[in-house]
Amino acid sequence: GLTERDLTYAVAVKGTTTAYPGDAVPKRPPYCGQGRPPGPAYPVQHSTLRQLALSTGRSSARTVTWRQGSKTTKHNPRAEMRSRFLALRVRPANRTIRRAADGSLPECWLLAEWPPGAAEPTDYWLSTLPADTPLRELVRIAKSRWRVEHDYRELKDGLGLDHFEGRNFPGWHRHVTLASLAQAFCTMLRLDPKAPAPA
Repeated sequence: GLTERDLTYAVAVKGTTTAYPGDAVPKRPPYCGQGRPPGPAYPVQHSTLRQLALSTGRSSARTVTWRQGSKTTKHNPRAEMRSRFLALRVRPANRTIRRAADGSLPECWLLAEWPPGAAEPTDYWLSTLPADTPLRELVRIAKSRWRVEHDYRELKDGLGLDHFEGRNFPGWHRHVTLASLAQAFCTMLRLDPKAPAPA
């Protein structure tokens, strides 16, 4: 649905989600002369995202830092949030995905997080960002979920979104609107801090 609305996305998925490699091409089987002519189909069986990532190998994963954290350690004094990632072009194999006239499925990114020391990737994302998107940008967008969760927690706990006790829609609507405006104001302050005070 997001693709049909021309909206790009990065969504977390399970490693058991099925897909074809990005270079897979559908072929039309020969017509035997009886019944309906067969439509184009992929000659290879689809596999899981986990299998596609494992077949690419750990050596293809690159270390990416996506933001600064808050906990420093002896081995990470700058509190950098980093891990190893690999990105592949794949074609999701869901039956409900609309195929092109030639029978091909749309191509997208598979991003897999493969932490150092792990036997296999731990997290997977599918993304419809352009094919020339750098790995660092893919990781930044996939890992931006923390910002949404942080803002929601601040909106709910700090600004009182969940404190409404009324029983009608207009009251609820006013409460949510004011809480949302307070959140927008806090965000503006965070992004545009005041000039430093004179000495």
